[in-house]
Amino acid sequence: MASRSLFFRLFSLLMISCFAFVEVAMAGDPDILTDFVVPQNVTKVDGSFFTFTGMRVLVGSKPPTAFTVLKATKAEFPALDGQSVSYAVLEYAPGTTNPPHTHPRSAELLFLIEGSLQVGFVDTTNKLFTQTLQVGDIFVFPKGLVHFQFNADKENPALAISAFGSANAGTVSLPNTLFTTGIDDNVLAISFKTDVATIQALKAGLAPKP
Repeated sequence: MASRSLFFRLFSLLMISCFAFVEVAMAGDPDILTDFVVPQNVTKVDGSFFTFTGMRVLVGSKPPTAFTVLKATKAEFPALDGQSVSYAVLEYAPGTTNPPHTHPRSAELLFLIEGSLQVGFVDTTNKLFTQTLQVGDIFVFPKGLVHFQFNADKENPALAISAFGSANAGTVSLPNTLFTTGIDDNVLAISFKTDVATIQALKAGLAPKP
């Protein structure tokens, strides 16, 4: 697929963008006093320790049927611990969204590889900033602010890569945080100026499918 080959041609540009971003951003990770951090359960450190192969599944893959995220954080790639950088590859099936969420420990630099995306964030004065991105565009979501992405195209998928100035930026999904963590129905109904039945319907819609 031509768009997939474009992904690999543009990836080098993202690498440059990412490291420039890390240099100017205030990372959310503490400084380390060694060159790198080796987990206690790792006994051999060679080139393989600094190599992440989890993105190989993208090579020749079919277009997504849902919104999916493939991460390279310190959880998946332990060599990132202490390096103040991580990646996520975001695949958007036609008409899908990455729901409103925040990253408490880092800003996010999103690079659009394929398709188009409607993106936006809300600042602390409740002002909404939006943009429609085309292939090759980069958009920054400031650290800790609520943001989203939406593939409004009903026929074509979209593909993006996000870089973070933390090995563990964290993700707080607003729908899941509000409606799947056991917050009292009455608290939510009062907060959203609705009734308990509506809150319960929202919770049921977000409940894991059996």
